[in-house]
Amino acid sequence: MVTVAKGEIQVGLDLGGHEYEITPELVAEYAAGLDDHHEWYSGPSPFGGPVAPALILHSECYRFGHWYLPNVWGNLHAKQEWELFAPMMAGDRVSTRATIVDRYLKRQRDYVVNEVQVFGSEGRLLFRGRTHQSFVMEVDKNALAVDKEREKRADRRFETAAGQVEEEIAPLEKIVSIEMCKTFSPGTNYHNDVEEAKKAGFPDIVVQGMMPICFLSEFMTRRFGEGWYAGGRMSVNLVNVLWGGDGAAICRGLIREYTPEGARRRAHCEVWAEKRDGTKIIAGTASAVVA
Repeated sequence: MVTVAKGEIQVGLDLGGHEYEITPELVAEYAAGLDDHHEWYSGPSPFGGPVAPALILHSECYRFGHWYLPNVWGNLHAKQEWELFAPMMAGDRVSTRATIVDRYLKRQRDYVVNEVQVFGSEGRLLFRGRTHQSFVMEVDKNALAVDKEREKRADRRFETAAGQVEEEIAPLEKIVSIEMCKTFSPGTNYHNDVEEAKKAGFPDIVVQGMMPICFLSEFMTRRFGEGWYAGGRMSVNLVNVLWGGDGAAICRGLIREYTPEGARRRAHCEVWAEKRDGTKIIAGTASAVVA
């Protein structure tokens, strides 16, 4: 682990790496935290035996210390990018490496981008993720960092664009319980405890942003299977907060077009996750390889 002094969080900073074995227990923990029990996780898959969920190491970026800015009050996961190259099989040993690859200012927030790469035992790149974390630049602890009224504003409504649609993908609704939040975000923190959320500048539990992002990965897995595991891409913005009391997230998507990719094709999708009242919490694009 690299110790970073205040003010040294800059592009090029190497945060070090970790090693893991993809155990049945690790897969079971993922399944419990997301209520995702795909048959490939414990039985045959197109890759042979049991395969781990595509985003099994979804929160690896948060296991590296000292890359957050000093002020954590009101911080939010703002954007996520994934590139998937090959699956992780049960029993595989993998290694990770994290690097700060960007830092920028936007709408009174300071953003830090942590890129995590995951490698197989023989050095093969398996997947890459970029997490954009935003930090409040001016703190007013007499106010909330984000309140529940914000998502009702016109500038927080994100409409699906008009244009060509090849297919509307079957939606996936996921129930979000406090118990799931506790399993997904262990310990006592603003992702599972109301009092901790209030200390952090929020009126209610902030469901960890990686949870609905993993729901979208399940959504893409259901539609595209191995073409998501080997060749999948996602770039999404976390546009509104999913609060602990919201109860559910619904994943939706449209295949906008197909483009040639060697002997196969790539399906380009518009994807989003929304609350039951239609408020979008995540919006962006994803793609997968198809025959």
